[in-house]
Amino acid sequence: MSTASLPEIQLPAARPARARHKPALLVAELRGMGDLAILMPFLQSAVTRYEVTLLAVPNAAGLLERFAPEVELIPCVAPWALFSGGWDLPRWPWSRLAGVIRALRARHFKAAVSVWPLVSDQIFLKFARPEKLLGFGRPGMRWLLDRDLRREQHTHRPEAWRRLAAELGLPDVPAGRSRLRPARARHVVLHSGASQRLRVWPLDRYATLLAKLRAAGWTAEVLCDAWQLPRWREFGETTARQPAGMDDLVETIAQGTAFLGNDSGPGHVAALCGVPTFTIFGPQVPELFKPGHPQAGWVGGLPCPHKPCFDHCRFAEPFCLTGIDRYDAWRQLDHWLQTLENRHAEK
Repeated sequence: MSTASLPEIQLPAARPARARHKPALLVAELRGMGDLAILMPFLQSAVTRYEVTLLAVPNAAGLLERFAPEVELIPCVAPWALFSGGWDLPRWPWSRLAGVIRALRARHFKAAVSVWPLVSDQIFLKFARPEKLLGFGRPGMRWLLDRDLRREQHTHRPEAWRRLAAELGLPDVPAGRSRLRPARARHVVLHSGASQRLRVWPLDRYATLLAKLRAAGWTAEVLCDAWQLPRWREFGETTARQPAGMDDLVETIAQGTAFLGNDSGPGHVAALCGVPTFTIFGPQVPELFKPGHPQAGWVGGLPCPHKPCFDHCRFAEPFCLTGIDRYDAWRQLDHWLQTLENRHAEK
């Protein structure tokens, strides 16, 4: 998405001050579906002590309705957070951003929080005038925060939210989630898409994994992005489909024994639904971006001196991802699935 195509957004009116019984907390998560899925357990904890407002992209509404309906959404597509066209300053929607700031100031936040160590996010939150700003600072810019919780260069995202919860005195945010739905026996849900194509493992290799899964007695269901559908049809996957919406995505994934996919949002949605995940990593590293399920498994991708490169590959293609051999991936996936079954049998 570029700054020229940002949608028009209707901002909600401020809640009447007399209706507020708890202090107001502003939570900012301006990125995509995976980051929002990681955030949901924190929001569920935060609403026990605060009236929570989430500053996020408009499609956060689908996750909030299901997992944190008490949270108010202030929709904001932040141009600096886009994957393309983010710093084309003359094309920024300045009047809309000013409207977001006015809406935030009207809520008189006791605190504002974010896990992103980005000066752009933190300056924008400062404009909301919270009484204090908590987060993860960058060297030389930590003065922007009233409390800097950064202890290492990179922090696993679920751990960052747990750290913020502890700082705010919230109930513990669990490391794992109970299942949203009972699992279908020996059923794998595969989502082959990703918000960034350099995170997409080649589809012909996923087709090999599907064939081996079915030969081993597993059933499999294929979800994908719209541009991948013709290719899946070529592989004979006539039932492959793009999810109709967030509810469809959640309900389909939630019924799986396991989830298989790229380092992208659907894997984090699976973890939120209590489904064990197996991820094909490339440009990012599992230590920072693995889904937050205690039984998460993964292929870590080939070594590269630039990892994690945060979706800015320096080569013609992400060889750390495209270099993963399909048969090596199957060996690791097969071993992980057997481990899942053995743990289930022991219970």
